[in-house]
Amino acid sequence: MAVKSKAKSKSKVIGKSDLIAAIADKTNRSKKDAAETLNVVLDTIQENLKKGKGVRLIPFGSFEIRERKGRTGRNPRTGEKINIKARKVPAFRPGKALRDAVK
Repeated sequence: MAVKSKAKSKSKVIGKSDLIAAIADKTNRSKKDAAETLNVVLDTIQENLKKGKGVRLIPFGSFEIRERKGRTGRNPRTGEKINIKARKVPAFRPGKALRDAVK
């Protein structure tokens, strides 16, 4: 049976648990407190988006709802035309500080 190593991954993406650990380290709080805080932030963003409200975190960026128009598409297997309904999708627009940090 393989044993998982706890060595840091060289992946370019961090997960929620990594983010919780970073918050706990930077705020000198427990991981439990950091997890609760992160969950409250994420839940609040989600609740406001459900209500159709955007969330602006200056200078980080904005979460918003965008409308996608209905359109006609094709089933790639059969080539049959299908109607794709209009829908709302969540979107993130980075703020200037975040765009500058990534450059």
